[in-house]
Amino acid sequence: MTRNFGILFWGCAGVHLGSLALGIAPVEWVSKALLMPFLAGWVIARGGSRLLVAALFWSTLGDIGLQVDGLFLPGMVCFGLAHLCYVTMFLRSDIVRDWAVAGVYALVWLVLIVLLWHRLGELQVPIAGYSLLLTATAVTSLWRNATAGIGGGLFLLSDTLIAFRLAEIEILYGDLLVMSTYILAQYLLAAGSTRHVVAQPQT
Repeated sequence: MTRNFGILFWGCAGVHLGSLALGIAPVEWVSKALLMPFLAGWVIARGGSRLLVAALFWSTLGDIGLQVDGLFLPGMVCFGLAHLCYVTMFLRSDIVRDWAVAGVYALVWLVLIVLLWHRLGELQVPIAGYSLLLTATAVTSLWRNATAGIGGGLFLLSDTLIAFRLAEIEILYGDLLVMSTYILAQYLLAAGSTRHVVAQPQT
């Protein structure tokens, strides 16, 4: 079952990135909406926690919201809830708190907010609040393990690229970079959070 959901997830990811590159909007929308449910199936098959499944559930709603005109802010709220689930899950797990890591990420957050603030208009406060939750995921995921930590860092990168777009800073192949880093980020967060579960001996 785990392998089947893994195939579905990566197959869907390939279809999504291909449709994004070719501009096939209906396939792009449907495949994006299916990405996190397939990953959630993979997580459940690996014995992942309810908080991890909840994070992927809210991410699914966020993915859908960001594709619908007028639902950007609700979509951001959904992703904010996903990050709350991630942070709570990591803080409840076996972690090694490294405040130097937190300091570095806090500095990155502050620099980005200062650089983009005047370009974000009415989205200044929502993006500042959301990005703080996103940064908390990056910090606590790295406290958990390297796999999850890379995922958290890629999630921060992916959403930073979205912030650049909102600030009208064009990036070559921006949409593909956003989605490829997002897909890999979610997978690594899930993999790093379930590794200890599947590593346990069968009884």
